[in-house]
Amino acid sequence: MDKAETDTAWAALLAARDGAATAAGPLAPLFAPILAPPTAPDGCRVVGRLAQTLDGRIATASGSSQWIGGPGDILHTHRLRALCHAVVVGAGTVRHDDPRLTTREVEGPDPVRVVIDTDRRLTADHRVFQDGPPTLLACAEDTPGTDRHGTADVLRLPREPSGGIAPAALLAALAARGLTRIFVEGGGLTVSRFLAAGCLDHLHVTVAPVLLGSGIPAFTLPEVARIADGLRFSWTVHDIAPDILLDIPLHRARPGQQ
Repeated sequence: MDKAETDTAWAALLAARDGAATAAGPLAPLFAPILAPPTAPDGCRVVGRLAQTLDGRIATASGSSQWIGGPGDILHTHRLRALCHAVVVGAGTVRHDDPRLTTREVEGPDPVRVVIDTDRRLTADHRVFQDGPPTLLACAEDTPGTDRHGTADVLRLPREPSGGIAPAALLAALAARGLTRIFVEGGGLTVSRFLAAGCLDHLHVTVAPVLLGSGIPAFTLPEVARIADGLRFSWTVHDIAPDILLDIPLHRARPGQQ
């Protein structure tokens, strides 16, 4: 598509974002499923996203990850932000990348930014806590501290026996605030926890033509004993040159529950 066609297709999706129109046009096959009404009991539609190298790494061993994907992946990520009500990242992503989590590369509204930091170890000088769109810091309810963290409101949630915050509890809290279209942007541990909990409707994986040979793996999931126990799924491949994008409908499936 040329720029005029792309702009028209994107405008059609933005019109469909809040129900003013039906998703249509050349971008609809990829994005319309995300704009569809939720079907899960929690009332949310959740899409996870990771960008990885060909050998399945999302960062170097030191944590460097910006940006594995090329311009097409950056554009895709900002489009997902614009189409969703909230974007969720883990504390590690904020610590290593200091992202703004805005839609500066595309037309469209900024999402509410949600940072999962169970024990409130992040300092308030990260950009996400300094300015920009509304931000929520999700932490365990037994973590000390005030109800503000920089400019962010603190969202207190029950602590799981494992020590973290259950993805289902976070989704319920966001839905109670009217935030029902959720983009789990990263990092790998956060996306993996949502996947392992059966809390993803879709998964978008960008594969970049890069080999690292070492580094942080894309997914960290419960161990399985046999190949047959792995989570199998269908996918659709999209060209976002120089990368490819795998669009994977999960329908809240989780490993070990096929």
